[in-house]
Amino acid sequence: QVQLVESGGGLVQAGGSLRLSCGASRSIPIFSANTMGWYRQAPGKQRELVAGIMSGGSTNYADSVKDRFTISRDNAKNTVYLQMNSLKPEDTAVYYCNVEVYRAPRMYSYWGQGTQVTVSS
Repeated sequence: QVQLVESGGGLVQAGGSLRLSCGASRSIPIFSANTMGWYRQAPGKQRELVAGIMSGGSTNYADSVKDRFTISRDNAKNTVYLQMNSLKPEDTAVYYCNVEVYRAPRMYSYWGQGTQVTVSS
């Protein structure tokens, strides 16, 4: 069953903005998640963490996106967002949502199917 669904990707010119959304199914209540994050993978490169948000609300960002991207969550909508501003061609990648939930005795990690972001120069 589909548990995380990303949307909001697309083609945008350099300097533009996009907002990615990651909707979680009811089986993954994000209010109880340990961590939520957005990753990206460009062709020929490894997947990398772009932004993360912890259960307590603290956030962290890759140096390359600091001051341009903002991660947030809406517990009522069970959705995680990534606001991307001042986009650059090097931001082009497939973006993936990840949610980690602890259910004793182990941690469960869920991934979305990915959404393509293409930034033209």
